[in-house]
Amino acid sequence: MNRIGLGCSGMARRNEESSIRTVDAALDHGVTMFNVAEFYQNGESEIVLGNALRQHPRDKYFVSVKFGSLPTKGSLYGLDVNPFNVRAHLMYSLSRLGLDYIDLYEPSRMDDAYPVEEVIGAVQELVKEGLVRHVGMTETTADELKRGNAVCPIKYFEKEYSLLSRQMEVEDLPTCRELGIPVIAYGLLGHGLLTDGFATGERTPSILPFLYKPEDIEPNRAIVRLLKEMADDKGCSTSNLAIAWVLQKNPDMLAIIGTTHPDHLTDSLRALDITLTDEEMQTIGELFAPGHVRGGVLPKMHYSNGRFVGFKK
Repeated sequence: MNRIGLGCSGMARRNEESSIRTVDAALDHGVTMFNVAEFYQNGESEIVLGNALRQHPRDKYFVSVKFGSLPTKGSLYGLDVNPFNVRAHLMYSLSRLGLDYIDLYEPSRMDDAYPVEEVIGAVQELVKEGLVRHVGMTETTADELKRGNAVCPIKYFEKEYSLLSRQMEVEDLPTCRELGIPVIAYGLLGHGLLTDGFATGERTPSILPFLYKPEDIEPNRAIVRLLKEMADDKGCSTSNLAIAWVLQKNPDMLAIIGTTHPDHLTDSLRALDITLTDEEMQTIGELFAPGHVRGGVLPKMHYSNGRFVGFKK
């Protein structure tokens, strides 16, 4: 499987033509993993992805689906990973995607009201029926991952990871390697901060307020500017250098790049051709060492009986 997968969170009816061309381009370049969720664009992303994949043989692609987060207009309002309801979530996804089975099915979060073992056990039952091929987990604690893996083998663990967000290295990555579980990393461009445009000051992306404060922006820009200088020396973009560092540091990791534009995907794939020396790897790692970057730590969202009740430290 190609080490870069296509993130489909932005796919919707308004950009369906471009999204379908992006899926076609991905398959043409050997990208076979497509990462989507039932709640992306209130279900539209699954519909558009399904329309794009319909013309391709089923054995040529791998579809990863997250379930559980409950959407409302422009946001999420809760979580449903009640084991009794897991089957219903899957049936809706299969219908929207136009598929007979999902390759990887994973709860988007965990709810304290339902034991991890029961949630993963409910997905495992779908595996036994042939409706799901593999079980995944995402954005859980290391302990929850261990408990889920004890129920059935977890195929992949999905979590945010980038030069600007390296907290996974503390506990999650060691746990995954202990259990032999590969990681699917998303957010490799730091929500748009690890780009040429941010480095030069041409654009400042809309930042999630609980990730970065306004006073974090310029100190982080100064660090990203140094990364851009290294990228310029290597003849690549800042974003490609950021992706290349993650993949070279973690040979057991897959990277999800979210886009609905074929050209953006093609550009991101150039990261696979970049080779960094040991000295360059060390320099970049030290530049973005924990403590040097301001903000960027995504706290674990805490749910109980479907309701968001705060963040866990």
